[in-house]
Parts: sequence; C-alpha cells; structure tokens
Amino acid sequence: MHLKPGQYIRHAKYGCGTIVARDDDRTTVEFDTAGLKMFVTSLAAFEVAEGEAPKKKRPAAKRRAKVPTA
Repeated sequence: MHLKPGQYIRHAKYGCGTIVARDDDRTTVEFDTAGLKMFVTSLAAFEVAEGEAPKKKRPAAKRRAKVPTA
C-alpha cells in the first residue's frame, strides 16, 4: 500500500489519524484522539480511512500590549 503524508488513515489500536511524515524507516501519524505516534514503516498496519481529517483548532493568538509612542 502506498501511503503518503497528508493521507487520512485508520489504525487498529489508535483509530483515525493523518500521516505527518513517512520514509523507508519510520512513519509518523497525528491521531485524532491519541496524539502523535511513530511507527516502523515495514511493520505498520494502516488502512485508508473514509472521509477527511477533522479540522484542528488553532491556539488563540496572544495580544500584545500597545507601547505608547512619545
């Protein structure tokens, strides 16, 4: 199976997630509920998941105080 970064997959233990990085040795997946996990590529068992990854909430931007001008 040819999986690539950005693809939405399903894992038997961790559920659905998005492939973040993949090479011959390691595959890194950001799971919807389990967080970031790394697998040995040759041993990893994934299947393509239906649908799209849920949108991640971006952290709120911190507001900077205005500096008075002289």
